[in-house]
Amino acid sequence: MSETTPKFDLDGKVVLVTGASRGIGRACALACAGSGADMIVGVRKANDGRELVAEIERMGRRALAVEMDLTNLKTVRAAVTEAHTAFGRIDVLVNNVGLGPENLAEDVKEEDFDLTVDVNLKGTFFTTQAVGKLMIARKSGRIINMSSQAGSVTLKGEAIYCMSKAAINHLTRCLAAEWAQHKITVNSVAPTFIWTDGTRPSLANPEFHAHVLGHIPLGRIGDPIDVAGTVVFLASPAASMITGANILVDGGWSVA
Repeated sequence: MSETTPKFDLDGKVVLVTGASRGIGRACALACAGSGADMIVGVRKANDGRELVAEIERMGRRALAVEMDLTNLKTVRAAVTEAHTAFGRIDVLVNNVGLGPENLAEDVKEEDFDLTVDVNLKGTFFTTQAVGKLMIARKSGRIINMSSQAGSVTLKGEAIYCMSKAAINHLTRCLAAEWAQHKITVNSVAPTFIWTDGTRPSLANPEFHAHVLGHIPLGRIGDPIDVAGTVVFLASPAASMITGANILVDGGWSVA
């Protein structure tokens, strides 16, 4: 291939996607497999990944489901070890797991605060650490953190979620600076409201749907493939000079 032609496929790569059983995570796993990668799909329970593994294998790629509960770091470390043993390496990590119990700031419960921080920050960091050590040893790797437009704009009733995603954005920059010497790129992707099982009930409310569309200049709710396409790009050789970036997939919400 000519040096003037960017390479966007993931042929020969091994990709780990956390929270891969549904929604954006599932879309990312299928998109990476469709671009040529063998897949490790992180799920809460192994059975949650059975159908996804079968679908990826029908695409002609290898796939393995590993149990990962980000509130239990033992499962995270065991899953990374299992994946590394099975495939010999992990080229790309997509940190997709995240949650955010919704409540006005004055009504936030301590247990919801702790759960959000444990999953979105602590779980993401220590998953990244476990995989990052393997990448440092190989002097190669791509890490893609799933952030949110909530890390850049304010959303009423989601102060703790917004806080956690802003922290992910800065963690991304810190790790990008620290691990560049090891030829590891670290970037984040920040979606707006995306059609998933989790958002569908809220978006089914005509008033809320209209409110959301009123903030998106492109005039539509995002689809999981919109996010997955950005993830594949960041994982591909075409993005080899990009690190420390936070790419907003928000239809223009943050600039409107």
